[in-house]
Amino acid sequence: MGKISVAVASFVACSVSFSVARADVEVRISKSRQMMYVYLDGEHYYSWPVSTARGGYNTPNGVYRPQRLAVFHRSSKYNNSPMPYSIFFHGGYAIHGSYDIGNLGRPVSHGCIRLHPEDARELYGLVSDSDYTRIVVTY
Repeated sequence: MGKISVAVASFVACSVSFSVARADVEVRISKSRQMMYVYLDGEHYYSWPVSTARGGYNTPNGVYRPQRLAVFHRSSKYNNSPMPYSIFFHGGYAIHGSYDIGNLGRPVSHGCIRLHPEDARELYGLVSDSDYTRIVVTY
């Protein structure tokens, strides 16, 4: 009887669902540095080059929350351009992957914040799994 009780107790213990805490994500974009800094629960994890708006266009400064996520989006405004791993944060403005990786680190976009596709995939996963994400865009 002792072995059966231990087996049942082990089964019950393994069957209990534990809630895994999700990290708060803060994404900081510096337009002057053309860099993104990603923090999880206040601890710095990633620094990635980005491309923000070129002359004549604007990437808005401010503090935002993600409004909509799309694994693969195409721009209806700019020639059906691919926008993988899009995180929309202010109307049509999004953080997304870009295949124009040679220009990362320079302001060349129409206003979105472009990342290397692998970095965009990583960020998308973090934001998707987070209960709270804050996006801070500064000059």
